[in-house]
Amino acid sequence: MIVMSVVTALVLLALLTQAGVVAVQRAFPPQGRMVEVEGAALHVVEIGPREATPPIVMLHGASSNLEAMRRPLGDLLARDHRVILIDRPGHGWSTRASRQDSTPQIQARMIDEALGKLGIDRAVFVVHSWSGALGARIALDHPRRVAGLVMLAPVTHPWRGGVGRYNEIIATPVIGPLLAYTITLPLGYFITEAGARNVFLPQIMPDGFVQDSATPLLLRPREFIANAYDLVTLKESVAAQVARYGAITAPVTIIAGEPDKTVRTNIHARPFAAAVSNAKLIVLPDLGHMVQNAVPDLVKAEIETMIGNIAPAQAVAD
Repeated sequence: MIVMSVVTALVLLALLTQAGVVAVQRAFPPQGRMVEVEGAALHVVEIGPREATPPIVMLHGASSNLEAMRRPLGDLLARDHRVILIDRPGHGWSTRASRQDSTPQIQARMIDEALGKLGIDRAVFVVHSWSGALGARIALDHPRRVAGLVMLAPVTHPWRGGVGRYNEIIATPVIGPLLAYTITLPLGYFITEAGARNVFLPQIMPDGFVQDSATPLLLRPREFIANAYDLVTLKESVAAQVARYGAITAPVTIIAGEPDKTVRTNIHARPFAAAVSNAKLIVLPDLGHMVQNAVPDLVKAEIETMIGNIAPAQAVAD
């Protein structure tokens, strides 16, 4: 009797989850185009004047999608610049084929291929959080693609501890998918907003952020599992690339906050800036993890300063 009750409950939760997936996808449909690459189809949104150069490519962190970079920073930049926003493989409306596609190395290759198909030779990359490791990997493996790199509260180095027990469980074969396809979405509706508020601290999360950033897309089983794999494999990935950081030659600007408890500045931003010869580090004493939301004008100014410096340097090189 108990077994039958459990099975019935799981079936009902699975049906509720599928209905929830349909509702979420209707509420947050794709806004751009799909670009086919090896192992994935990447969802890309372009805004701003297409003739503006160099273009700015924006890459979001974990537990999010391109909308987290679009408002307010991407829209602000798009007044004067060509901005390309990309859902990382497995996130938002982008797909991926396997667990191995969780690493910065493979995602860097996919994004490089997509940019080539879009006709973008060089760009300034703006990366947040998890994508700090990805931006560094693009600069290492595809240096000709990177005119400059702006990193916001980036992950760059190994750290003590894990990434949350629930991510480790979701990334576990059998039991992880079982939970993702039954309880994650119903439960997530009750805890997503509180989790987002914690990431913003000490800043206050803007009203409507969860909806404006299409965060509920994360609760879909396939994306929740992909996000968990991204997180549980990240420490090993950054450990493998740390020794190469001195080879990065592109100009780098890093903006981070002293009180950021999500990605510790002393573990990541400071040692990365020390390892890269052409790096500028800005650490603000009252800034939390969501740099693009807290200080968008400062980020925009730093990006434009970098672009202004790139143009004369490129002219000399030519």
